[in-house]
Amino acid sequence: MSTGLVPGWAVTLILLAALIAANLPFANERLFVVGPRRDPKAVAFRLLELAVYAALVGGLGRVIEMQLGQATPIRWEFVAVWCCVFLTLAFPGFVWRYLRRRRA
Repeated sequence: MSTGLVPGWAVTLILLAALIAANLPFANERLFVVGPRRDPKAVAFRLLELAVYAALVGGLGRVIEMQLGQATPIRWEFVAVWCCVFLTLAFPGFVWRYLRRRRA
């Protein structure tokens, strides 16, 4: 029997997975963490990784939602908000990679 409330562990798990996945493209020079090393990795590859990781974490959230009860239909509004949240979570990695001062 479902009460309509999502358990706190599910929300915490999804947010933690999203935070880690959103910053992975900026944390290393490998494609998808395990692929060949690109030095320096192009911004297009980082954006591609970001999109794939957003889809994977969204899929994880969908699986957890289906396990907890009836899954709601996904509309474009949800996808737009999810993309904005994922990009916001990627901001620390972007700042670390592109905006921090490097010593000579």
